[in-house]
Amino acid sequence: MIRHAEIQDLTAIEAVYAHARKFMEETGNPNQWGKNHPPRATLENAIAARKLYVLEEDGGQIHGSFYFAIEEEPNYRKIDDGSWLSDAPYGVIHMVASDGTIHGFLQQIVAFCEWQTKHLRIDTHHDNKVMQHVIAKNGFSRRGIIYLVNGDGSARIAYEKLGE
Repeated sequence: MIRHAEIQDLTAIEAVYAHARKFMEETGNPNQWGKNHPPRATLENAIAARKLYVLEEDGGQIHGSFYFAIEEEPNYRKIDDGSWLSDAPYGVIHMVASDGTIHGFLQQIVAFCEWQTKHLRIDTHHDNKVMQHVIAKNGFSRRGIIYLVNGDGSARIAYEKLGE
């Protein structure tokens, strides 16, 4: 079951992100999230804004977390080496992480988000080969390169899915 994250979920959510960071490092992507992304304050703010979600199973155990909102993403205003499929309002998916026990987590996220909007965007780091594969497997098309405007300006591969 996917539901809004609550502040009392924070310890479990942080454990999920710690597992995801370790997995990313082990699979050749140590730099995207480093040792402490997302920081606690980012998670708290996303929870307060009702934009952080968790995947809960097994009688309340949290196995994954992600950010979702139908909003303009400042990082997506400029795209190089490609273009967006549509300028219509879209949902953004960020901070996807699982504890590694759930198969098809992104598929569940996409289904949940498509229930709210058929127009979705997501991005990932060039070194995150696992996520690139899973994003493409879930029907997203690679659209170009975006740059983090509120961070270090580093590049990300941008994807979009425009359902019917």
